[in-house]
Amino acid sequence: MSFSYRAKSSSLRNVKTDIIDARHLCELYYKEDLEPYKKRGIQLLNLRNLSRQHENITGIYVQTKLQFQAVLDQVFPEYRGVFGDLYSVVSLLTLLEFPTSEDILAVGEETVANRINELCPSRSKKWANTQAEKLTAASARNPFQRTLYQSHILSLEMYIKMLLEYQKHLSKFEDEIDALAKEIEEYKIIQSIPGIGEKIAATIISEIGEIERFNHPKKLVAFAGIDPSIFESGKFKGTVNRITKRGSGRLRHALYMAVKCAIRDCRKKKTTDEIIPRNKRLREFYDKKREEGKPFKVAVIACANKLLHWIYALLKSNSPFQDSLV
Repeated sequence: MSFSYRAKSSSLRNVKTDIIDARHLCELYYKEDLEPYKKRGIQLLNLRNLSRQHENITGIYVQTKLQFQAVLDQVFPEYRGVFGDLYSVVSLLTLLEFPTSEDILAVGEETVANRINELCPSRSKKWANTQAEKLTAASARNPFQRTLYQSHILSLEMYIKMLLEYQKHLSKFEDEIDALAKEIEEYKIIQSIPGIGEKIAATIISEIGEIERFNHPKKLVAFAGIDPSIFESGKFKGTVNRITKRGSGRLRHALYMAVKCAIRDCRKKKTTDEIIPRNKRLREFYDKKREEGKPFKVAVIACANKLLHWIYALLKSNSPFQDSLV
């Protein structure tokens, strides 16, 4: 069997023997570069690709937002408080049409209100008038009444158009992920665990793949990279052992976010003041670890380990989460 250049270059030494080739095969299997095709469902593989692409685009989108904010602060910083969501479509389109406070004051409040109403016909005329009034007041307060650098205006327009395009792409990815995930039975099973929403559930099942690949929950824990590392040399045995962070970093991050959501307090009903955790059993386990003196991150990782054992049991038994059975 031949190996790709990337696979060969991952080793520090250039050695070619049957033993080294066998070791390469083991390493590639663990890294998922050579996972048996028959063990990967087409749906799970598609879901994994879509989830990873969504994550990549989200990262670029976040960076673009930061760059956009930096330019906006040099042109129209008072614009931030006008719309409830700075990155809503109507907010970005309004700013694209009136990028400076000088543009707003030049056309007048009525013209701005009519334009906002055209950009967002689903909202009332009264709402458009209110937004126009707030925008005019923000323009009067803006410290930069005149923009000296035309390059800032060009950059602002470019970033607005990029943000709008990224929003369209992310929305498309989310629709595809949601439609594909609903066809997978494991998706509903994982979502039955309190604290795990649609996005996290899709990431978890796509990164795990076929649960039959793992014949023990500890192997799944190792795949997520949340198992403790072992450091021994001679008679020395390390006592401070961090997690290995091997395997799927995306699965590890999804578990971390799932735990944070699960142990978070929320109101039982909007009409009452009663506060309960989203996942009572996991919160009890977290509180126990904290009472033992464990730091926050250590307690969260312990919860992630516990959560992954639950997920393994549920997927193996093909049954939803029930407090009395887990």
